[in-house]
Amino acid sequence: MARQLDLLRALLRPRAEIPGQGLLGPSTTTMRVRPADLDIYLHVNNGVYLQMMDVARTNYIADLGGFGLFKAKGWYPVVAAQTVSYRRSLTLGQRFEIRTSVVGWDERVIYLEQIFSRDGEHCARGLVAGRFLSRGSTERVPAPQVVELLGRDVVEPDLPKDVADWARAMGVAHKPVGTAS
Repeated sequence: MARQLDLLRALLRPRAEIPGQGLLGPSTTTMRVRPADLDIYLHVNNGVYLQMMDVARTNYIADLGGFGLFKAKGWYPVVAAQTVSYRRSLTLGQRFEIRTSVVGWDERVIYLEQIFSRDGEHCARGLVAGRFLSRGSTERVPAPQVVELLGRDVVEPDLPKDVADWARAMGVAHKPVGTAS
C-alpha cells in the first residue's frame, strides 16, 4: 500500500522535467526499503518490485515532461507485459536506485529496461512492454507516435536480442504483415 501512495504522489505532484533529457537517456529513481516492502523472509516482496517499477516509470515520464503532452493528446500508459529477474536481495533500510531506460519499440509497444542496483551492485532487472491508449475510446496509440511526441526525431535503436526474444515469448511483439499469428 505504501508504494501505491508513492505512485499517487508521483502522478499528482510529478517531479520537474529535466532539461535536455532524451527519450533514450536513463532516468534514475532513488528509494529506501521500508518495513511494508518486506515479505516474511525479510527481503523485498516480489510484488513490491512491480510497484517500485511503476513509480520509477512515472518519474521517467516526468523527467521527459511527458505528462502535459499525454494529457493534451488524451493518452495514458498501460503495461502489456513485464518480467523481473533477481540477483541480490534488498533488505530493510537499504538505499537503492532504479535506472529506467527505453531500449526500443515496434509498431505497438515501447520496451523498457529497469535495473535495480545498490552501491553499484546489480540486484534485479525488469523488462516492461508498455502501450499507450486513448481516453474515451478503445484506440491503441501506435508506439512510433508516442516516440515522436516524446523523442522529437530520435533514431530508433536496435532492440536487444534478449528483449526481442522475450517480447516474442510473451506474445507482445508486433507481427509484421504476412507473418504467422
